Amino acid sequence: MNNSVGTTGRLLWAGLRALLVLTVVCGVLYPLAVTGIAQVAFPGRANGSEVTDASGRVVGSELIGQTYDLPLKEGEETAAPDLKWFQPRPSNGLGSNSVNTQYSIILSGATNRSGDNADLIQWVKDAKAAVVEDNSTADYKVKPSDVPADAVTSSGSGLDPHISPEYAKLQVHRIAEVNELDVKAVDKLVADHTEGRILGFIGEPRVNVLQLNIALKQLVTAKG
Repeated sequence: MNNSVGTTGRLLWAGLRALLVLTVVCGVLYPLAVTGIAQVAFPGRANGSEVTDASGRVVGSELIGQTYDLPLKEGEETAAPDLKWFQPRPSNGLGSNSVNTQYSIILSGATNRSGDNADLIQWVKDAKAAVVEDNSTADYKVKPSDVPADAVTSSGSGLDPHISPEYAKLQVHRIAEVNELDVKAVDKLVADHTEGRILGFIGEPRVNVLQLNIALKQLVTAKG
């Protein structure tokens, strides 16, 4: 009986020592080592890929999309887009935001509806009609065939921070008209913020909407 108690005690003490050692190694030393290496090697990514505006204030992350909407009016369920800003991909996963304010993410995810789903088809038709209407100006008319897919469909995560150069260019005339800017200046803004394929062959050319809107704000401010 005494031997049994002694053996049990030794096993428990061995287990406790193992627990303490593994807690220190895996719960303290390893996280500190990984965090330290990340802060030295990739400080920007380790801290959330934060994006700052001209004043140095953090306004978001380059990895997470945002919406640019007008304040929700009484009786509205969905806020209307603020057309003075470049608009991102449509998504139910984005929290409301502007370049100047903090933001909150509601959820992440796509609709998971099939291509022949009646609701999805109607959403795409409505979104395309809205894109055509919102981006047509007095001297620039958008045709339905001009609307790229990313203007009317959400990404798989619902948080895509990028749009295609085609969708960005589609918005140039509207942005110029609403903000009283020269079309060529806004078009150059889009060109300057268009990123090429990774390593020249991975992915597609893209434009980060947050970065583009920060530059837009600077252009509007410089105009006075």
